[in-house]
Amino acid sequence: MITFAGRSIGAGAPCLVVAELGTSHQGDLRQARALIDEAVAAGAECIKFQLVHAREILHPKSGFVHLPTGRIALYDQFLALERGLDFYAALKEHTESAGALFLCSPFGIQSARELKELGARALKIASPELNHFPLLREAASYGMPLFLSCGVSLLGDIERALAITGKEQVMLLHCVTSYPAPEEEYNVTVLESLRGVLGVQVGLSDHSLDPVLVPSLAVLHGAGVVEKHFTISRAGTGLDDPIALEPAQFRRMVSAIRRAEADQPAETHERLRRDYGAERVRAVTGSGVKELAPSERANYSRTNRSLHAALEIHRGSVIAASDVAVLRTEKELRPGIGPEFLPRVIGATAKRGVPDGEGIEWADII
Repeated sequence: MITFAGRSIGAGAPCLVVAELGTSHQGDLRQARALIDEAVAAGAECIKFQLVHAREILHPKSGFVHLPTGRIALYDQFLALERGLDFYAALKEHTESAGALFLCSPFGIQSARELKELGARALKIASPELNHFPLLREAASYGMPLFLSCGVSLLGDIERALAITGKEQVMLLHCVTSYPAPEEEYNVTVLESLRGVLGVQVGLSDHSLDPVLVPSLAVLHGAGVVEKHFTISRAGTGLDDPIALEPAQFRRMVSAIRRAEADQPAETHERLRRDYGAERVRAVTGSGVKELAPSERANYSRTNRSLHAALEIHRGSVIAASDVAVLRTEKELRPGIGPEFLPRVIGATAKRGVPDGEGIEWADII
């Protein structure tokens, strides 16, 4: 059991329902407040945001994303979402005044420190940052609860993260890093495996489109948290709006979660088999083995963090800390070696040049 702002979360406590607003507010405070109010009215008990500094996340050369407004550089999309700390203070104030818990994801040291300064009571670490070891060390030093999302990861990746954060104040959120994620790939019995093998509290971060099937089964298999993207309209221009739940769908999810908590497991299973078919329910239930889902395999080493050149590194130069960044690779650049090797890279002599933005490979320093 962990305690978040006085709320007990984990085995034996009611499931905490989190509305992931992310950046769907588009940096507009009026829109953000409307989203918060709609999410709370739909049954969300916790509202989650993302504190964005583009340079903490990716390199300007990372590639493009296709949005309803057109093709835009991914870096520019994040850059346009940057706001001052007063913006996040207003989000926190409005969230808490609406009776919900405030949760936010940092993406690097600066944003983590800003959230601590803001008085955040817990932090959410997104799946791509599960191997951002400098960030994990910083967040763990605060002594507050940490929600670690573990999509696009292997068991060894989770173990390395927990070796830094510890387990007492940690909840792992199982997810599939694909947008949208196929329900049949969710393998929800892995929740029991993670709790049993690693000895931590577990929950679900759900990117699937259906509001009932995956959340209901996750509750049956021990999810202490269910997080789902929320939007007022899927036709919105936010990065995650196309895969988010609208208010009526979110209410349906909350109702399904509470019903799954109240009913006997056999009743819930029978209802889901009737509504979705036994084969589909069996597929979502899965094997319980922690492995990459088919839809996220191509993202491994690209969505999560690796070491990149923060500027052009010339052959024969000694690599300084300012020359290296722990970034998501994303669309177009090559991945680098893992962030755990950052101390090995700093101070090494470049054996060949590394273009600005590209991943740093072993051949570049050995």
